[in-house]
Amino acid sequence: MSEQERGTAVRGETYAGQSRHERVAERRARIMEAAVQLFAARDYDDVTVADVCVRAKVSKRYFYEEFSDRLDLLLAVHRELNDWLLDGIANAVPKQPQDLRELLGAMVAAMVGMLVEHPERARVIYINAPRMELRRRGLLRRDAELFGRLTRRALARPRDRMRRERLLLALTAGVTEVVIDWLQRGMTDPPQELVDHLTGLCLSILGGEAK
Repeated sequence: MSEQERGTAVRGETYAGQSRHERVAERRARIMEAAVQLFAARDYDDVTVADVCVRAKVSKRYFYEEFSDRLDLLLAVHRELNDWLLDGIANAVPKQPQDLRELLGAMVAAMVGMLVEHPERARVIYINAPRMELRRRGLLRRDAELFGRLTRRALARPRDRMRRERLLLALTAGVTEVVIDWLQRGMTDPPQELVDHLTGLCLSILGGEAK
């Protein structure tokens, strides 16, 4: 390849100081953020691909390079936000918790704090995704498994593994419903009060399993 050809290739790959890969990633991030804002404010059926493109300031051509349709976008957004929330909870677990209450309290406080700081993400995760019911049920099981791993150090070895799995599933489902109720009432309750209530809920379910 001649010097001139190499220069042309470089100019084609780089624009405004960004590589093609960087531009693609930046456009995808704008689309995802626009989707979060719109899905948080409206019902799923009231958000169109055109709405997302206008908010993200991208053409439909670029949208369809990343997503096959609106539902594909919602799935991607829901997956990313759920991973964000679970990572935050996992990172908040004390390395050496004194007891089950301290461990559960730290996890719940991290979750509530993240939802308070990002109410639009909270609404997308828990409320404004009516097409996600089957995925939500799968996520409850995934969340229950993560909860089991994070609390293992504070729980006795289960004599009945199925019972433990069902307790964890009941716990995650209960926490989810309480959070949904809190969100639908405008997040008006003091966050610490919610943390205390959810920690108490978790303890009432798992307290008999503690070491």
